[in-house]
Amino acid sequence: MQSLLDGVKVLELTGLMAGPTCGMLLADMGADVAKIEKVQGGDDLRAFGVPGALLNAPFVMINRNKRGIAVDFKQEEGRALVKRMASQADVVVENYRPGALDKMGLGYEQLAAINPRLVYASISGWGAKGPWAGRGGFDLMAQGFAGIMSVTGEEGGPPMKNGNSVADINGGILAAVGILGALFQRERTGLGQQLETSLLDASLQQMYWFAAVYFQTGQIVGASGSGHPLTSPYQAFKTSDGWVTLGGASQPNWERIAKLLEHPEWCTDERFVTAGLRKKNNSALADRISAELVKKPSAHWMALFDSAGVPVGPVHNIAQALAHPQTLAEDRVVEVEHPIAGRSRVMPLPIRFSGADTSVHRSAPLLGEHTRELLGEYGLEAAEIDSLIDRGVVAEMALPADELFATQAMRESAPGSARQVP
Repeated sequence: MQSLLDGVKVLELTGLMAGPTCGMLLADMGADVAKIEKVQGGDDLRAFGVPGALLNAPFVMINRNKRGIAVDFKQEEGRALVKRMASQADVVVENYRPGALDKMGLGYEQLAAINPRLVYASISGWGAKGPWAGRGGFDLMAQGFAGIMSVTGEEGGPPMKNGNSVADINGGILAAVGILGALFQRERTGLGQQLETSLLDASLQQMYWFAAVYFQTGQIVGASGSGHPLTSPYQAFKTSDGWVTLGGASQPNWERIAKLLEHPEWCTDERFVTAGLRKKNNSALADRISAELVKKPSAHWMALFDSAGVPVGPVHNIAQALAHPQTLAEDRVVEVEHPIAGRSRVMPLPIRFSGADTSVHRSAPLLGEHTRELLGEYGLEAAEIDSLIDRGVVAEMALPADELFATQAMRESAPGSARQVP
């Protein structure tokens, strides 16, 4: 089965999370993504170690299905190599500070001059204009700037970061969507273009609910724990042995909840009659629901509410979520062979297509693992590649056979080994 982006060549000049997430999505859809890294150390995410892991787990997750090449951008020959690759590429993805690649001769205008069909995607921290354009951007700062931290956590508590890197991940998704749109337009016009997004864009987009309320009423909605900013009850509640999420956003579901908890009088309580009143009196309502749910275990409430059609769910940790029968039935965890870690688990593309292959077929590259292979595909002879390696313009790195054998015992005893997973 053919992939969606079969034949599309992508150069990924990115690091950490936002840019690599974009490249990962394109690679999962079948694009040939060449990850171009620094010779010394490569992508900074490689240094983000995880205790107990054989290798860098986050790097492996978001760099699967790519090939890797290490190039020294500080050398003119290194920049010339990138230009050579860009002249034949369909897409460039970069997340340098605005203007940084222009100074190296690798900006959009410079590369488009040699390849007018090129789609050039830029992901910055704060955008290309304005007083903060030149500042470095990170997920934490973007969440704080956009107001995400002001609506996360318990009511009246301190600002709290969302547990996940929402700005980084959403920034990568936005860039991938933009690239697909630009490629579609190129089919009609024959020309590429530059598209830009930022962690600021990605964070502000997550605030749709709160921005809508502010635009219409001037009201600034703050944190409400696990609750919803506009309706109630719609939050997590403690049970006798854990937590469940319960959704009574619609009037029928709210009335079902009251009756199932054997408190039909709540439906006529003047504080809880409408969604607006329930939200206004959320604390009193939540206390009453909590007092009932804490009496019995989560499984009891899950069965009861589910049988009545009321939205209900468990509150999992990551291990429980990944091992749940529903997750496994949807093939949301797959294995791929890695030269160090052996059979490693990753989460595949979260979109399923009836007529396209989006499988995970390649593990994340070692630093410079495909340098020789890629340069050969772009027309360099073996002697030229040897010379570039000898002079440090590029680097190739392959795991020696004895080191491969040495890691076998580590793989068998490693915590979280793929062999220990259902």
